[in-house]
Amino acid sequence: MTAKATLYGIPNCDTVKKARRWLDEHGVDYTFHDYKKAGIDADRLKSWSKTFGIDKLLNTRGTTWRKLDDADKQDMTEARAITLMQTHHSIIKRPVLIAGKHKLIGFDEGAWQSLL
Repeated sequence: MTAKATLYGIPNCDTVKKARRWLDEHGVDYTFHDYKKAGIDADRLKSWSKTFGIDKLLNTRGTTWRKLDDADKQDMTEARAITLMQTHHSIIKRPVLIAGKHKLIGFDEGAWQSLL
């Protein structure tokens, strides 16, 4: 991986912790973007939605999603999902790794290894 990477996530997420540890162990130069501190802009989420698909980007398995009102979860459009992700950062699938033209979502050691 030649371009400096940016890892997006929240620091207390176990998967993000694994990803950070893996990047550190492999000497990958990266910046960590903490959603809780820095937020995330709608344009970036729209771009990721085009790359990964909104269904993959929206984390519907976590407790934050389950705690949302049913009304918030119905009739989900990309625009509504993006608004929810900006408000509830924990419903963004984690981590997202951007390194130049490479974009990965979730932590899959094999996929990440192929970038090195």
